[in-house]
Amino acid sequence: MESWRNRKTLILSRTDMMGLLKPEEYNACVEHAYRMHGEGRYYMEPKGHIVLDKYPGEWEVMPSYIEEPEAAACKWVSIREENRSKFDLPTVFSILIYTHPETGFPLAICDGSYHTVMRTGAAAAVSAKHLAREDSKVLAIVGAGNMAEGTLATCNEVFDWEDVRVWSRSQATLDEFVHEQQPKYDRFEIRASTSLEEVVRGADVVVTVTPARGPIVENDWISEGTHIAAVGADKEGDQELDAKILTRARIFVDDIRQCRTDGEINVPLREGMISEDDIVGEIGQVVAGKLQGRTSESDITVFDSTGFALQDSATVPLEYERALAAGVGVEKKMIST
Repeated sequence: MESWRNRKTLILSRTDMMGLLKPEEYNACVEHAYRMHGEGRYYMEPKGHIVLDKYPGEWEVMPSYIEEPEAAACKWVSIREENRSKFDLPTVFSILIYTHPETGFPLAICDGSYHTVMRTGAAAAVSAKHLAREDSKVLAIVGAGNMAEGTLATCNEVFDWEDVRVWSRSQATLDEFVHEQQPKYDRFEIRASTSLEEVVRGADVVVTVTPARGPIVENDWISEGTHIAAVGADKEGDQELDAKILTRARIFVDDIRQCRTDGEINVPLREGMISEDDIVGEIGQVVAGKLQGRTSESDITVFDSTGFALQDSATVPLEYERALAAGVGVEKKMIST
């Protein structure tokens, strides 16, 4: 019998996690997660929530198992909407625990914040790859917080954008975003604006990454042929899009069990603006070749992304492998001999 008692757990900080994977690799991992989801090769329950009136935001717990590469992971996420303004902290903190499926041994305990930023951005990018028009040139990002960074990095791998626009209510947030992100890109100039209509109208792909509790993107701004990745809504009552947009669109979700209660569709469903019969299906079915995505150049497509745990278990094995190879992090013996 092989003894694992002397095995150590790798502990990785946010800085350790940064740079382990390239944006295109996050895209590939998330696309694989969707494929496994579409083929039913996973075990995952909908994310659990703890919401307190005392603090704007929530906690989420997200366990999952994926068959290939065989892996199990659980992420504990803290979302605090006032962190940036009050504490100079990211809006999202998360801890990701990666375990060996057969033994349950904790292979790694990772800061999941940067990981989440990138795999969340990748969700939008993969949806654009499969649902947006092939000639898409104009990208609009609604929101300029941490998630916008991952959105831009991963979407940049999918299309050759000629016009990239970013919106925030705060000019200071926009200035900071452009200052930090523009040096990474020389093919386009990031156009920042506090006018949401100016950013959204005429865009080929719109990605919404805000904590809005009511519609901010108006129906009149969305033209035929637009693809929208609605990423921000991930708890009951969240909503970023005018529900009239959904009545015009081919709607896809990441996991219907989560989206019906937590996603962009949750409010329109509850208010009767749409029904579950209006939802074409889950994006994993599209990636797995079981379901057609866009049917014409004029289709409006909407992807409701709540973010699911399978994305984590599909990504962390490669991050772990890269961290070991790079010699980053701290190894700690977690069980006694």
